[in-house]
Amino acid sequence: MTVPAPPARRRPPAVGRVLPLLLLVALLAPMTLLFVQTWRLTADDRDLVSRERLGVEYLRALAPVTDALVDAQSAAVAGRPVSGTALTHAVEAAASVDARIGDELRSQERWAGLRARIEALGARGPADPEAAFAAYGEATDLLLALYRKVRETSGLVSDPRSDSFFLQDGAGEELPEAMVAAGRLVDLALLAGRRPAADRNRTTGELAALRMAALTPAGDLVTDLRAAVDSSESADLGPSILTPLDTYQRAVEALAAHSAPTDRSPVVDQTRIAGARVDAQAAARKLQPVILGELDALLAGRVDDLDRRRWLTVAAGVLALLLWAALGAVWLAAARRHAAETRREPDGDQGQEHGEQQRAADTSWPPSAAPGGRPRQLQPAGPAREPGTAQWGPLDAAR
Repeated sequence: MTVPAPPARRRPPAVGRVLPLLLLVALLAPMTLLFVQTWRLTADDRDLVSRERLGVEYLRALAPVTDALVDAQSAAVAGRPVSGTALTHAVEAAASVDARIGDELRSQERWAGLRARIEALGARGPADPEAAFAAYGEATDLLLALYRKVRETSGLVSDPRSDSFFLQDGAGEELPEAMVAAGRLVDLALLAGRRPAADRNRTTGELAALRMAALTPAGDLVTDLRAAVDSSESADLGPSILTPLDTYQRAVEALAAHSAPTDRSPVVDQTRIAGARVDAQAAARKLQPVILGELDALLAGRVDDLDRRRWLTVAAGVLALLLWAALGAVWLAAARRHAAETRREPDGDQGQEHGEQQRAADTSWPPSAAPGGRPRQLQPAGPAREPGTAQWGPLDAAR
């Protein structure tokens, strides 16, 4: 009787052994791509916001230069000695800021031209008010061009948030233009009383243009700041800006009222318009640092949010890497166990074949020999007999 051998164990195909490794690699590739892309986008956004903060810092440095330059122009046009102390200090402070971040904002060339023009104004005496008015006008034009350059290269002009966009537009464009135009308006009103009657029509047109140039950006500034407060999620923006904004708005309204011509004459009350300009400039001097401070606070909060996002990206990447490593460890352990079983299979097969041969030998028929090599004798069926008893006794007796 032959005992059937157990079926041999089927080995997994090569595809089944390699497929988990391929899945691990396929999982690692999109994980790495997603992590790198997220990190890069977050880093780019952070660099943009950091550059905008540099622009805010540069605008802070230009604010004292604007204030001192407008005062120097008024003194030169009025025939008073120009005190260059405030202007010199403001220029030196702005120069240090430009030396530090001007290369990144690409403002060094424009700043060098403005500084050279301001230093040239210091040598001009107050004897020629008309020439001083024209010379300071060229310097303030260069100053306003530098404001625009800083806003463009720093990215403030293209800020995606509505609140920060309106703040930078108000502090970097509308307010400097309103301050410069208000100073020119008051100085031209002073010169109008000294010009001959033949220049009355020209002077009247220039005053009307400067009055519009001073009032239009002031009105735009009010609109910008109110829009920034309405669109901002910051609870501190409104209380900090609206109070100095109301003060500035009242001063601008007084300047508009005192600068309005009467009876088609370019001559206005010099005392009232000069006082209104001083009040407007003082209100602007208090308002500008408030706007820039709130703008910088919004940008700093955005940088903090981006930093938190970067750390969350790193944490998610580390967690995904640990999970991938755990899956890889499981696959490696399974591969090692399979390799060990594969190495034991040849010995097991030989032992199984030997056992099958032994069982076949034990159950073979007929038996060929008895133990010891002697021929095995046939025994009759029946109970066993004692040794020495005749096997054929009953047959003999019958016979």
